Amino acid sequence: MKTIIEPFRIKVVEPIRPTTREERERYLAEAGHNPFRIRAEHVLIDLLTDSGTGAMSTRQWAGIMEGDESYAGARSFFRFEASVRSVFGHRHVIPAHQGRAAERLLCGAVVQPGDVIPGNTHFDTTRANIEAAGAVALDLPVPEARDPDLILPFKGNIDLDALEAALRAHAGHVPFVLLTVTNNSGGGQPVSLANLRAAREMCDRHGVPLLLDAARFAENAWFIREREPGQEGRAPLDIARDMFACSQGALMSMKKDAFGNIGGLLSLDDDDWAQRVRTALILTEGFVTYGGLAGRDLEALAVGLEEILDPEYLRYRIRSTAYVGERLQAAGVPLLKPFGGHAVYLDGRRFCDHLPDILYPGWSLSLALYVHAGIRACEIGNVMFGRQDPDGTWHWPPLDLVRLAIPRRVYTQSHMDYVVEALVELFAERCSIRGVRFVHRPPVLPHFTAVFEPVQG
Repeated sequence: MKTIIEPFRIKVVEPIRPTTREERERYLAEAGHNPFRIRAEHVLIDLLTDSGTGAMSTRQWAGIMEGDESYAGARSFFRFEASVRSVFGHRHVIPAHQGRAAERLLCGAVVQPGDVIPGNTHFDTTRANIEAAGAVALDLPVPEARDPDLILPFKGNIDLDALEAALRAHAGHVPFVLLTVTNNSGGGQPVSLANLRAAREMCDRHGVPLLLDAARFAENAWFIREREPGQEGRAPLDIARDMFACSQGALMSMKKDAFGNIGGLLSLDDDDWAQRVRTALILTEGFVTYGGLAGRDLEALAVGLEEILDPEYLRYRIRSTAYVGERLQAAGVPLLKPFGGHAVYLDGRRFCDHLPDILYPGWSLSLALYVHAGIRACEIGNVMFGRQDPDGTWHWPPLDLVRLAIPRRVYTQSHMDYVVEALVELFAERCSIRGVRFVHRPPVLPHFTAVFEPVQG
């Protein structure tokens, strides 16, 4: 059969309510023209993020009922630990309440002011936590990643020549290298197993640990299975284990590839690092066997790690995302290609080519999409990563993207057909999209809470 169906049945539903254009214009103005500030009940289809927004399975809900809420030594932690270790393989499993908590704990334990953390492309909270520790988050994507039209199987790879140069130039000031799989800021693009192995060999020569940001490791494993020579037909679990074998540790937001509504972890081999992290964990998150999570959460995450590696689920997941991208591409909507696993990324600059960078074309597109159809999306571009020098000069990221992040096991094909229809209509009238400017720009992670106003005229 050519039709790939959802490998699940819907057992519980949550009503969603359409709004009028006039209502959406009012809601957006009340939210300071920031999609993050819109109340969820005023959103029809929410593609802001795939983080914590997935639907849990019957097995996960059953696990929740078995959660052991003992403060210390709960059996739910040991269930969680065993599930993580069976995939990641590192010695120490340390829970945290979400990914950015794991980032903060790691940076607080091992990063010093003046350090440099190379990576393929750091995401927003990762970069913020590195910079909060006084270090530099150094992005080293392959040059091809900057071309949105170029079709390559692994545009998420790190530039190995640039990594070698960085390790030499900053010798003694690189506590670890961090590869994000898949590369979210780079358009959800995967990293090849060959690239991971080459990066590990290079890090070993320089005496620097290689860590993974593993929020979407299962989707990355499926891309390896489908695209990398010699990996065809392998079990996603085996590929994932090979990925983690290239690392000496990992951090993860388990709100993505573990079907969790909350949760994160650090998985480490280094005994000293683990001790330092656990000391900070007790101070700010909770005891070492719960790390800010309830026992029921640990149970659900343990099950989710098993379910995410199901080949039938991953086949459906990647193919359903591509379905959206293919239909938009056929209509001429400018996109980043190839399509990611968890999201389709619109090219904001080309979609709104009448708007200069200083009027934030990607952000403006996300606002127009909400007003037009009640769809909430996330800009990953000028607002999120733009930087201004003291002299007023702006530096823009290579790509100004709008991410349509698809929650796991939540929306059906008809929902996605609606998204495609709305974007095709909006593209036809794109010259009417107005730019925006900052009214209030927070110094850190501005996209979450900033306030904007439309540019008149």
